[in-house]
Amino acid sequence: MTTALLTDRYELTMVQAALADGTAHRHSVFEVFTRRLPEGRRYGVLAGTGRVLEALESFRFDDTTLAWLEREQVVDARTVAFLADYRFTGSITGYAEGEIYVPHSPVLTVEGTFAEAVLLETLVLSILNHDSAIAAAASRMTSAAVDRPCLEMGSRRTHEHAAVAAARAAVIAGFTGTSNLEAGRVYGLPTIGTAAHAFTLLHDDEESAFAGQVASQGVGTTLLVDTYDVARGVERAVAAAGTDLGAVRLDSGDLGGLAVDVRRQLDALGATRTKIVVTSDLDEHAIAGLASAPVDSYGVGTQLVVGSGAPTCGMVYKLVAREDASGTLRPVAKASASKSSVGGRKSAARRTDGEGRATAEVVVTGSADAVDAWGRVPDGHGEHGGPDVEGELRALQVPLVVDGSVESRWTGPSGVHLASARHARSRDELPRGARRLSAGEPAIPTELVDLD
Repeated sequence: MTTALLTDRYELTMVQAALADGTAHRHSVFEVFTRRLPEGRRYGVLAGTGRVLEALESFRFDDTTLAWLEREQVVDARTVAFLADYRFTGSITGYAEGEIYVPHSPVLTVEGTFAEAVLLETLVLSILNHDSAIAAAASRMTSAAVDRPCLEMGSRRTHEHAAVAAARAAVIAGFTGTSNLEAGRVYGLPTIGTAAHAFTLLHDDEESAFAGQVASQGVGTTLLVDTYDVARGVERAVAAAGTDLGAVRLDSGDLGGLAVDVRRQLDALGATRTKIVVTSDLDEHAIAGLASAPVDSYGVGTQLVVGSGAPTCGMVYKLVAREDASGTLRPVAKASASKSSVGGRKSAARRTDGEGRATAEVVVTGSADAVDAWGRVPDGHGEHGGPDVEGELRALQVPLVVDGSVESRWTGPSGVHLASARHARSRDELPRGARRLSAGEPAIPTELVDLD
């Protein structure tokens, strides 16, 4: 299926106007960044980059699409002819997926002709704004959970395709599995799930329900014990599976208090290795509140897939440089109140201290040659002596698309694995206190440096 119409009409009408006045083929640089973090957030998490690259490969205007555009008179015949041959032949660089970002981080840079680059704006933003919001929420949840696993269970609380994207983003930010089978199939994610209350209610009594589940799934299954009375449910669960029962799940009530009672009861019954899973509208604050309870893992649904109060992260896609009539690449910037931007191609690195803790996001701009030269910082810790910049820096941008060719290691299951590992390393690099759930300033400041 083509992704070409997952866009706004004005992207195409801009191309029509640019073709008409001769500016469509000017070399241009677009940048994705956010001016501020959502209220209460100290850092963002970049997610969705791999999905952007997958969508780019199917961004084609096929015959059916072109016929519809012509019939609806969205654009003129000249533009239809241009779109028929459309292929993105430019380059995309960006932060590696899973990386932490802060305000003004140049998380994605799209470079090519104006016509081929501007067409990608809506698709890029719709993916990155959604997935990054989910990943940021997921990161706060896994941070609050510390070493206890978090499981994604939000498919029934969002759009069917958003559910797949949300599961992917959650695993990038540290979740260990998902209930969504399509996400498991497409991205190689571990899938989880046993039974809901409906299975218990189907049977004439709880004993027969548990017996049926254990017979089918084995004693390592997880039995849902709060359909009726929790204490009786735990007793019946151990009777059905024995003391090697894998886990019991609590989905309602005072989860902290119930977990204490259930742990005591399980131990008294000899099921000392049986784990306790809790679900029921959890968010990062609820997870943090259960830190002292004898809980072994958390199942999270609604709050995860809606971004836990921040369903988007405010990313924008702005033209920051373009070729002028003489062929010179010139920085351009929007000056509107509260929506200003910094012109010019950017490069970015993270400064760290002697303990490997991040102290600043260093974003440089200037002439294309100066930025390119400065940007050759190793992807790892290394000394850099660039103008006005000192200290130990880690390069943040990597090649994603080179001359129209997608770097495939960032896509599919391997891309998720890389992104998950990157997120773990990047989050561990944050300064102490940056992972607190309370409101505060961004975890690290952004330093803008002009190399000219």
